[in-house]
Amino acid sequence: MKTWVLYAIISMIFAGVTSVIAKMGLVGISGELGLTVRTVLVFLFIMAFAVFTVPGTALGSLSQTNYLWLGLSAVTTSLSWIFYYKALKDGQVSTIALIDKGSILVAIVLACVILREQITPRVALGGLLVLAGLAVIAKK
Repeated sequence: MKTWVLYAIISMIFAGVTSVIAKMGLVGISGELGLTVRTVLVFLFIMAFAVFTVPGTALGSLSQTNYLWLGLSAVTTSLSWIFYYKALKDGQVSTIALIDKGSILVAIVLACVILREQITPRVALGGLLVLAGLAVIAKK
């Protein structure tokens, strides 16, 4: 198995666990407060991680383009988290997590249009299955 596949699987597992424990952490508080506390703690954890893994000279290799795209990514991540926590506060984790993972459909289309990645039959079928899963779970 390629290393990036293993990393993606580990990410998937942690993302699933995150949704459940975040819902538990929102008991008695607002989604906004929960998101704020979580984000501060994530920042601290990532900074500690960077101290041990990012060489001190690495900051000099960042270009304006890196800052632009990573900055835009930070904005979209923030917006995603804000609305995820608003949904998580009142909704069911299983439904919210699936709808959130529907982002794969957005990613597939944008990867094709912007990054010129090819949509293979396997990717198209997987996307259609995700869409079908969204329809099944979202249907009341």
